[in-house]
Order: sequence, then structure tokens, then C-alpha cells
Amino acid sequence: MNAYIRQVLDDLKARTPWESEFIQAAEEVLESIEPLVEAEPKYKAQHILERIIEPERTVMFRVPWMDDKGEYHINRGYRVQFNSAIGPYKGGIRFHPRVQLSTLKFLGFEQTFKNSLTGLPMGGGKGGADFDPHGKSDNEIMRFCQSFMTELSKHIGADTDVPAGDIGVGGREVGYMFGQYKRLRNEFTGVLTGKGMSFGGSLIRPEATGFGAVYFAEEMLKRNGDTLKGKTMSVSGFGNVAWGACIKASQLGAKVVTISGPDGYVYDPDGIGTKEKWDYLEQMLVIDRDKVATYVKKFPKATFNPGKKPWEVKVDLAFPCAIQNELNGDDAKALIANGVKVVVETSNMGCTPEAWKLFIEKKIPFAPGKAANAGGVATSGLEMSQNSMRLAWGAEEVDHRLHEIMVNIHTACVDTAKQYGFEGNYVIGANIAGFKKVADAMLAQGLV
Repeated sequence: MNAYIRQVLDDLKARTPWESEFIQAAEEVLESIEPLVEAEPKYKAQHILERIIEPERTVMFRVPWMDDKGEYHINRGYRVQFNSAIGPYKGGIRFHPRVQLSTLKFLGFEQTFKNSLTGLPMGGGKGGADFDPHGKSDNEIMRFCQSFMTELSKHIGADTDVPAGDIGVGGREVGYMFGQYKRLRNEFTGVLTGKGMSFGGSLIRPEATGFGAVYFAEEMLKRNGDTLKGKTMSVSGFGNVAWGACIKASQLGAKVVTISGPDGYVYDPDGIGTKEKWDYLEQMLVIDRDKVATYVKKFPKATFNPGKKPWEVKVDLAFPCAIQNELNGDDAKALIANGVKVVVETSNMGCTPEAWKLFIEKKIPFAPGKAANAGGVATSGLEMSQNSMRLAWGAEEVDHRLHEIMVNIHTACVDTAKQYGFEGNYVIGANIAGFKKVADAMLAQGLV
């Protein structure tokens, strides 16, 4: 490894050795941009790597709220404003009991380059709280969201930082936060994306991450003279991302045979390819967002496999859609042994380094999350555009623009990897293409 990159990573590990997820994300990016750093010494001369791995701003605050019994609770809220070199900070808000600073720093760092790849003027950020919405009443969630936004509203704005939803934050939570922001600031502005259609939301937004990942996979197959038609596909998770992937893959002729949850995975030999099944996935989140087993009660031909992951199933394509590091080295070996043709990292950093390096070693096309799952934030960017222009596009228009963005991201990854001598390596292509745009903007703006 380049001595400069090694020194930057060593210094990062020495400063915050406990931030394992962030260190993992930084290692992946910095190691893969070595060809660019060696070709263009300006990045070392102006210490771009040291600057780009440090968030511009990190806000941490308490979130006091009252439950339905009148009991007081205190949670911890965060907003990591990572990089604004190419636009206002943009990235989701996550409510989950395991949310911590390391998680949000890794997500904000990844978001910076993902947003860069979309071609839209968006910087990178991420936020959230160690709050568990599971089992809470609507009124409890409303009170928490209002308290959270009371502090967050001081740090965001349509031209400063535009959050969206993420794990644990859907349309309901975004609505409550938007209402509180409007109340506090006395302005109706596109400060959040993922809003309801009645107050500035965009069509296709809930499905967009899954749609975009499938469009990216379609381009990967096309590059090798293949199509999605007739392919079998495993998906993890059963939230919005997995739901969108199931819909678009089925529309393009593939058969999705798995979904998963914390309790195990479901195998459906008939495929999750009908409107009835897609609608039920949405209902399952309301019934119990921690259990996928309820699917087999509704569709008894499917089987539930408790405590297992879907990567043991023989498929053509694998889409990890749930959470970081969900697909490990052993899972990768199982997929490879079963003849997987393409792996599309649809969750953020969904594969461990051991897993994605195995795929590359075995010449199996592997799409990293910052490229493959950019459809969600791309459509959020389209929502920002619609809000700014005070208009709303139809579903076909948004879907067309999303498809176009994903095709362009695929082209950028392929062309960049080839330019630097790593043809077919999507990790290097995505990281160099995403990094270069941000780094060059930082150079142009001086030491800030």
C-alpha cells in the first residue's frame, strides 16, 4: 500500500481505535484510490485524505421525551455533517437502539461518495438516535420526533443539510419531524425528503433504493451480454429496500425467492412477485418489524428457516438489503459454491471485506453499496429539485430519471476502473469516481 495512505490510516486508527465501522469504511475507500493518489500528487501535497476522513461538523445532543404513562426518557441524538464540498449535506436519519457515532460516521463518509456518484449537487451526512421505535405508540413516536427535531432544526435547512429517512424512520417519522421543523422555523421548505405526497414528497421514493439496485444489476448483466429474465435472486431484509428490489426485479423478469429478518429467512419457491405479496411485505413491518416468519402464515407454500441467512440458497444474484456487514466470508463461500453470478451490495457496507474481496478474487461481478444503492438518495435529490421548483413529477418521470442516473453511475464505475487498469472492478471504479469529484471540489475551495 502507498506509504501516504498507510500513514493516514494508521493515524486514524490511533485517534479513534473504537470506531471499527468507520475505520472499515475508510480503509475500503483509501486503499482502493491508491492508483489515483499515485497518479496525482496534488492530493498528498494538500493533505486531502486527512481532510476528507474528518467530518466538517458533528453534533450530539440529548433527546428528552415522555411516554404514554407519563414517564420521562432520555435518548442521544446525532447529526454528522461530513462533507459539503459539492452541495448541502444529504443523508438519512436512523432510529435504532444500536446507533452510535462510529455507525453514523461510516454512513456519512459512504454517503459523501455515493452522492457524488449520482451527479447531483449533494454533500454527505448522516444522523439518528439510539431510540427504538419498535413497540412505541404513534403518540410516543410523535413526541420523540418533535423533541429530536427541536434540537436538530438549529443545524439543518434546505441549503445547509437535508436529512431523509433510514432504518426506523419512515414516512410517519419524517412527517412528524417536518411538522415540528415548520412549526419552529415558520417556513415551508424542502428540508426533509421522503415526505408524504400531500406535502412535497416524490413518487417512487419509498421504492427507489431497491429499484436503483436492480437497474444497476441489469447494467452489470448487460455488460456481459446477459439479462435479468429468468434469473433467481436472493434478497435479505423485508423493509422498503427489499420491497423495492422485489418489485422491480419481478417486473424485469427475475424471480426473488428469499427475504429475511432478525429471526431467520423465508424461502418462497413461487417467488415474491405478485402485488399481493408486495403489499403484505409492507404490512409485515407494522405487524412486527423483527419477524419475517409471519410471511409463511399468509403464504404457506413458503418455508421459514429460523436463525439462518438466505445466502445458503442457490441463486443467480444475491442482494444484501438489510444492514452493514450482514454477508460475511462464509456466506460468500456458500454463494460462490452455489454458482452465484452477480452480487449487489444494496445495504450500506453490507458485505465484510473478506466477502467482497472473495467475490473479486473469483471474478464474480460485485457492486459496492455506494454505487448500487444510490437510487434512494438520487430520488431524494429529485425530490429536492421538485420542492425547489414547486412542482411534482409523475411516477414515470421520476422512474425514468432514476434509471438514467443508475445507468450513468454504472458507466462511471466501469470507465473509471478501466482507466486506472482495473477493468471490471466496481469497488475501485466507484471509489475513485466518487472520491475524485469531491476531492477536486475541496482543492478548488481552499483550506476550509
